[in-house]
Formats: sequence, C-alpha cells, structure tokens
Amino acid sequence: MGASSRTRFDQLVFSGGGTRCFWQGGFLHVLRRELPLEPARISGVSGGALSASCFVPHLGLRLLDEMTRAFADQDSNVDLHQVVHPETPQTPHQRIYREVVSKVIDAEAERKIAEGPAFQVLIAHPPDDDMSALTGTASMAAYEAELHLVSSPHFNWAERCGLTTSFVDARAAAAEGKLVDLVCAAATIPPLFDIATWEDRPVVDGGMADQAPMPSPDEGRTLVLLTRRYDNVPDVAGRVYVSPSDETPADKIDFTDPAKIRRTWDLGERDALAFLNQLD
Repeated sequence: MGASSRTRFDQLVFSGGGTRCFWQGGFLHVLRRELPLEPARISGVSGGALSASCFVPHLGLRLLDEMTRAFADQDSNVDLHQVVHPETPQTPHQRIYREVVSKVIDAEAERKIAEGPAFQVLIAHPPDDDMSALTGTASMAAYEAELHLVSSPHFNWAERCGLTTSFVDARAAAAEGKLVDLVCAAATIPPLFDIATWEDRPVVDGGMADQAPMPSPDEGRTLVLLTRRYDNVPDVAGRVYVSPSDETPADKIDFTDPAKIRRTWDLGERDALAFLNQLD
C-alpha cells in the first residue's frame, strides 16, 4: 500500500487500560506490516506507556509471551490483593508487572527508544503529597465516576479535585536507564498499587486525567489507540480514533488468565485488518 495522507500518521497516542492494552499490540503488529508507521511523536499513559515502549523496538510479541508466562502462575486475583509483604515494598500486582517490564525493556530496548522518535509519558500526582494514598484513591473514584457518566477518553473531574500531571520525556529516561521505573510508575493504580514516585514526587496513573494525551507539540495527523469503546469520542480534524470492535476479553487488572490477553491481542489483529480495508 503506497503512502498517502490517509495512511500516514505523524503521531501515535497510546491510551491506558491495563491488560486491555494488548489490543494495541495486536492492532499495531498487523498495521505496521502494511503502513509506513514512522511517527515523529509518540505519547502514552498508564498501560499505554508500556505498549508504546514496546512499539518502538518491535517488542510487542515478546511482551505478550512474558506476560502470559507470568499470568500462568496466578490462580486468583484474591491472592494478588493480599497485604504487602514486609520485605517487599510493592503489592503483588506491582511485583509481577515490574518483573515483566524489566525482562522486556532491557538495555538494548532502552537504547533504541533513546534514539527513536519523540516519546512522552503522562503521569499524575495526587493532590496532597503527605496523604498521597488517600487523595490518590479519591482521584481514582472521581475518574471512575466521570468515565461511566461522561464516557469520553478526555476528562477533567480528577483534575478539578486537585490532581496534577506531568509529561515525562521517555527518551531521556531510557538514555539514563530509568525507563522501567517510569513505565511502572505510570501504571500506579491506587489502592491496588502502592503509590510510586518519580523525581521524588508521588505518582499515580495519569489515565485519571486523560486517557488519550496528545503529544506536545501536537502537530500533524494522529492515530489514537483506545482500549475501550466510548460514547463520546471527539471529532477533531487530523485525529483518527480507533478502538476495539467488541469488549476486550482481558479485564483491566485481571492477572490470572493468559488466554484472555492472547484473545485480546487477536482481537486487535482482526480490527487492524478491518481498519486497513476501510482505508483501501
């Protein structure tokens, strides 16, 4: 397929969604075989930060394999919700996530990302640093309420409650060997995850502020990769929003069923084929 204004994207935006983000992996695995996907800018939030980190060095399939391996050892999410062990300052969900991220984003992957296109990760900060767990959980409640009542990938209720955000240069983090820390911090979901820190500031999931943060600067044609369907997706010139054609088999924080994330990946592949047919 020859490059044209309809098949060229200057920017890629990776929405959050936990394990639903494997839909993005399957979608892009097929799409980049047919389209010249060489964006100048990439942005990601929450689990989308990991998807984006794997997109640049072509590690989507490796992430899928490592995550399914890790989930195969988990029988119940109830066990994952147990109290943090004194010897480890992270919850079980966090430990599993970090183990997988550390295996996939190795030194070679960081080198490729550091040398790749502009790449930004949105993180959020709780309203009160001294009560970050409590205020972070309150922000999550505001986000969940707006998600279901407004049903748009862009929202602001949590920010009205005092949540603030930062756009972090992921290329710089990769060059400093800190990309794993950034990706893990970006996926901090209170109260399931303990509050993380970035540059000595408490961090929570940036998806509470925006599930599809546009890169800065925001220039050119943009492909926005959502992980769920919304009732109110904005119609903005130059933006193409894509989302799963059906509810993804994977649930956002279910770490127990590797088959579900493989089926979510497969759904992404099928949706990419349909998207390509629409372009044709």
